[in-house]
Amino acid sequence: MLNWFFLILIAASAAAGAAAGTMQQVTDASMESAKSAVTLALALVGQMGLWLGFMRILQEAGLMRSLARALAPVMKRLFPDVPADHPAMGAMILNISANMLGLGNAATPFGLKAMVELNRLNTRPGVATNAMVLFLAINTSGVAVLPLGAVAMRAALGSHDAAGIIVPSMLATMCSTIVGILAVKLLSRLRAFDADRAVLPDDAAAAGSASNAAPPPSPTEAKIAGLEQAEAAALDEKETSLPRLAAVLALWLLMLFFIGRAIFAAEERLPDTLRAMLSGWLLPLIMLAIVSVGFVRKVRVYEVFIEGAKDAFGIAVKIIPFLIAILAAVGMFRASGAMDRLTALLGPVTGLIGMPPEALPMALIRPLSGSGALAVLTETMKACGPDSLAGYTVSVMSGSTETTFYVLAVYFGAVGVKATRHTVPCCLAADITGILAACWISRLFFG
Repeated sequence: MLNWFFLILIAASAAAGAAAGTMQQVTDASMESAKSAVTLALALVGQMGLWLGFMRILQEAGLMRSLARALAPVMKRLFPDVPADHPAMGAMILNISANMLGLGNAATPFGLKAMVELNRLNTRPGVATNAMVLFLAINTSGVAVLPLGAVAMRAALGSHDAAGIIVPSMLATMCSTIVGILAVKLLSRLRAFDADRAVLPDDAAAAGSASNAAPPPSPTEAKIAGLEQAEAAALDEKETSLPRLAAVLALWLLMLFFIGRAIFAAEERLPDTLRAMLSGWLLPLIMLAIVSVGFVRKVRVYEVFIEGAKDAFGIAVKIIPFLIAILAAVGMFRASGAMDRLTALLGPVTGLIGMPPEALPMALIRPLSGSGALAVLTETMKACGPDSLAGYTVSVMSGSTETTFYVLAVYFGAVGVKATRHTVPCCLAADITGILAACWISRLFFG
């Protein structure tokens, strides 16, 4: 799909530039966008390193295990077909906990392990069970509590309110997750999606030659990359120091005093005061909260932070090619004048759902590719400004949705599921809800 997206952008840019006589602008945009992609990736290292360091502190503090313990009662009600003591339940809980904390490096191994364990409960191998469908619907609804990647990108692009998207993203995520769960529960009751009626594709006929070929084996726990390290991090129980806890509580009581004083001293209306405080206070308070948790649980916060921040360099190098490709293509498309024509054409349609026309490319590519969506997010904020309505909207979309088709391909491919039943409609329902909620909530907060 991304191949077609890239090809269409380049072809449309060349055609529109030739028709409008803007080929020189298209040429300049291609060179400038490629250059800015590398510059942006280097600038992003600092912001990503900052938050990766803090996330490593949370991981070392054992917060994933604490969150998993809190989620267990809810998960037992959502997945009645999975025994509470089955390894699949533990793996799902840890996967969702890691996703909520933004720990993608731990979430994927747990997700693959969960699919392997769920497949052992499957009476029809190759056909998705209700538990598999629900697990993937929750995964693709974007359950991250803190959209720190989008916050880091906004900060790197000079936003004056980088953290302003945190609350809107959480609200949009709640909407998409609730709709995804409801869609799974409702569609699973329809006769058309009954597991016993699901028909597996005839691989032998499709291949034309390997009629007796056996299906590829699913990965075992030992073969899942990173699982051992993720389990060690998740199952590490940190001891709470009571003297340190008392000191941290005293510090936070003092902070609450300062927050209350600031609210009462403000001359603006209370909603305006709270919004201003969210912008200026939220990130320092989050940092303080993370360090506080680490300190209470005897984590060597500075050393752990440094180890986490080191990962930012590797991530920046990996995303540079994607940034160059998408930023150059979209920059050419915009310079040719095609973007203005498309915006004018689709403006009335997107206006009906409260979506800025500039946010449409993000809505289209987000379910397909995380790296492509990051590049489109960057290009949109560079063109419109990170603190514009379009900039806020694409940021909230990024923080409250997920790369649906990539997740489905990886997780179902790992266990050889080919009859996906109602998975795609449920995941798309969650995606559409997240996108619409991002548009409406962004307009409510920032419009």
